[in-house]
Amino acid sequence: MKTTAPPDPNTRKPKFRPPPLACDAHCHIFGPAAKFPYAPDAPYWPPDAPFENLQKLHKTLGIERAVIVHASCHGADMRVTLDGIARSNGRYRGTAIIDETYGEREFQRLHDGGIRGVRFNFVKHLGGRPDMAFFQRTVERVKAMGWHLILHLDAVDLVELSDLFRKIAVPMVIDHMGRVKAADGLDQQPFKLLLEWMKHDKFWVKICGAERVSSIGPPFTDAVPFARKLIEAAPERTLWGTDWPHPNVGKHMPNDGDLMDLFAQMAPEPALQQKILVDNPARLYGF
Repeated sequence: MKTTAPPDPNTRKPKFRPPPLACDAHCHIFGPAAKFPYAPDAPYWPPDAPFENLQKLHKTLGIERAVIVHASCHGADMRVTLDGIARSNGRYRGTAIIDETYGEREFQRLHDGGIRGVRFNFVKHLGGRPDMAFFQRTVERVKAMGWHLILHLDAVDLVELSDLFRKIAVPMVIDHMGRVKAADGLDQQPFKLLLEWMKHDKFWVKICGAERVSSIGPPFTDAVPFARKLIEAAPERTLWGTDWPHPNVGKHMPNDGDLMDLFAQMAPEPALQQKILVDNPARLYGF
């Protein structure tokens, strides 16, 4: 079982202060494992990163809302995410990972608990592509619920699965700028395709995961031009998140205060900051 590094415990207070009701649209709660065990077949087991630690992080960053992205280490057991949403007094929403056991009653329970989307992992080190028949069935269910899909892809998937995703008739949120590699430049085929997708109203993108896109390491500024291009393509369908506590991040664990300041480089204009941090997530998640 692969274990992952804990987040930087000393979050720096960022210079940038987000607007009121700013939303961290991509963060996780892990455990505590004693209460919410990790899935036995999970691709990784992280150190505990409980609700209280996430609250503390958001207080330091000046963030009031969040979307808890249910992570593969907890499998289709949604208790940890539903618990976090319930304890947030209406300030958190969430996204789900589901399996074949989820029927109408389970979907309604998730909706009542603040879930607004289903996430699919296509990333190879997290187990690779889902069963595509199950994926298509879930698309129909998501459509009926008025939810959206969250797609965690490798850059190569942007190319290989482009035709499939273009045909899907529900909103889709692309995680971490499509995990393109900054070293491959703005003209690389996966990124050009992603920009094409963003012309369609059903595609959204998260300009987070700069530490995953960067090829030079901290302070990850080589990811900024990619974020700028995506914002330019669809400012009304761009989201941002910390990705705390940064599971499977590789060799450079970021400091979330620095990531907040990096966002201000990606979107220096106050009107864009308001859109990306407040208006867009409020519209998609129904805050």
